[in-house]
Amino acid sequence: MAYTTIDDPEANFQVQLYTGNGSANHAITLGGDTNMQPDFVWIKNRDAADSHCLFDAVRGATKVLHADATTAEVTDTDTLDSFTSDGFQVDADVKVNTNAEKYVAWCWKGANGTATNTSGDKDSTVSVNTTAGISIVKWENDTDEAISIGHGLGAIPDAVIVKELGDAVNWHGRFKGFAANDYIHLNTNEAKGASTAVFATLPTSALFYTGTAAYHINANLIAYCFTSIQGFSKIGSFIGNGNADGPMVYTGFSPAYVVVKNSGGSEAWNVWNNKTPGYNVANKNLQPNSTAAEQTSSAGVKEIDFLSNGFKIRGSNTELNQSGNTHIYMAFAEAPLVNSNGVPCTAR
Repeated sequence: MAYTTIDDPEANFQVQLYTGNGSANHAITLGGDTNMQPDFVWIKNRDAADSHCLFDAVRGATKVLHADATTAEVTDTDTLDSFTSDGFQVDADVKVNTNAEKYVAWCWKGANGTATNTSGDKDSTVSVNTTAGISIVKWENDTDEAISIGHGLGAIPDAVIVKELGDAVNWHGRFKGFAANDYIHLNTNEAKGASTAVFATLPTSALFYTGTAAYHINANLIAYCFTSIQGFSKIGSFIGNGNADGPMVYTGFSPAYVVVKNSGGSEAWNVWNNKTPGYNVANKNLQPNSTAAEQTSSAGVKEIDFLSNGFKIRGSNTELNQSGNTHIYMAFAEAPLVNSNGVPCTAR
């Protein structure tokens, strides 16, 4: 059996750095060797305290959500106005295109089109990339009941991240290893909680289940669902040891992107990528629950190494390595440890 079915991670996920020009119709072309039309684009200004901006092809270009806030979806034609065959186009909004300021975009490929999934209690509109374990799901719950929603992955999702579109409410996520009713907020530093009103039970290979919380009923919602794919993505957890020689987390690939959250403590989310200038130790991080600019000072730096087969925590900071606490993570590949022909990669 082949080690991985994805020899070219850039066909499904790319990190793109760009510099704003402050003008309309600023075309961003992805820099990977493979052309990829993204269906989910997450943009952050690295230089300024601007919100994280999330766009997806299911809701449509110009429809903005902010990972760091409870704000409802807004239509803003001055932000990302189109998904292109190898990138996207932004206009002049400062959160995506201030002149001379530096940005990062994390880009995932869905299906480059949508379909209707009828397997749940409510039909959903989905863009599903089963090869890469990525699903974007939009639905309406016009009842006061807990319901099931079809995600289309054909495998149990290791992460389900849900946002109600019409009101100012928290993001709710569940991750591999969570109990049936556990959840965590993407937009805050709060520790994991539990409520049957948020997630009614564990997801299956076909469905995930939302509860009767006010933001899940009589509402329009979006979910981003991921399942781990060997050699391409890994979603899991590790236990902190509280010292500078922190845990080594095996993913089976050299990471392009890693996000970590101390699920047992009131600590920030932290994310790194392989394109930000620097080398191991990778020390320029952003925080999905905060508008803060990229952290480069000694006070803000959270250090990890990107390895050929995973990542290693380099420090005792409680956000990444609180002794005895469970830390959840999501990682996506730059290159698999071993490709389908048995050829190993090397660390960056």
